[in-house]
Amino acid sequence: MGPELRHLRYLIAVAEHGSFTRAADELRISQPTLSQQIKQLERAVGVQLLDRSGRGVRPTDAGEVYVRHARRALRELAAADRAVLDVADLSQGHLRLAMTPTFTAYLVGPLARELRTRHPGISLEVREMTQDRIEASLLADELDLGIAFGGDHLSGIAAVPLFTETLGLVVTTRRPDTRTGRPVPVRELAGQQLALLSSDFATRNHIDRYFARHRVSPPIVVEANSVQALTEIVQRTDRLATVLPEAVTDDHPHLTPVPVDPPLPTRVATLLRRESAYESAAARAFTRLTHALVRERGYAPAGPCHNVPD
Repeated sequence: MGPELRHLRYLIAVAEHGSFTRAADELRISQPTLSQQIKQLERAVGVQLLDRSGRGVRPTDAGEVYVRHARRALRELAAADRAVLDVADLSQGHLRLAMTPTFTAYLVGPLARELRTRHPGISLEVREMTQDRIEASLLADELDLGIAFGGDHLSGIAAVPLFTETLGLVVTTRRPDTRTGRPVPVRELAGQQLALLSSDFATRNHIDRYFARHRVSPPIVVEANSVQALTEIVQRTDRLATVLPEAVTDDHPHLTPVPVDPPLPTRVATLLRRESAYESAAARAFTRLTHALVRERGYAPAGPCHNVPD
């Protein structure tokens, strides 16, 4: 008898947990049953796949190779299942999407609204994560699409530029100094109280490098780990400003962007996918919708920039 799909799943579970007991708990089968199934697999392939001699269980050299191919086979089968279920008329479908944090503040809402309006049969799963995790998840077939930034990408990732994101001061519309229309010289920021993203965000490091380059040290009186918290704080506090993508103000009537001179380096927002992945009808529709929304909102075309991950 040759290996079956359950054998592959069982082997991967034991290799990941390093324990028959924990793997059996996850798989919801008994430990003796799991051990028997792994022995069946080893007899079928003719080699020992797991080393049981130590305190834990680990793959042998042959097992490492087999586990790697087993994971790839299961990914391809999952992709095949999605392809079979894909409905080209978009009456149904499912899309797994991830974004870096600042995009969830101003892009995910309009995109989700457009998707629901145009294709109500497509369900959407949205995750917020760092760019390196997005790319790793795309390669592992845990996502269909990602929205992050241009620059260097992992091998196997296809990137399509969407628009140029501009960072600047964001303040409440109640401030009288926002009505002058002139950019704020960077030296004037030395006296501006700021609410900024915490250092967990690469965007904050991007901002800090800008300040260091121009030798200014604005007082940072609030740090937050969400863009939503910053927008809530700034729109209710006349004296505070933040530094965020200017597009964040599009759907916040009580906030306004104020350009800085010289401007902060721009970044290119990019749509990411796995090069070899099956592209479902839902993914194709979302890609078209995203490009259309970027044009409708008047975001700057993608061009040269100084990219940093979010």
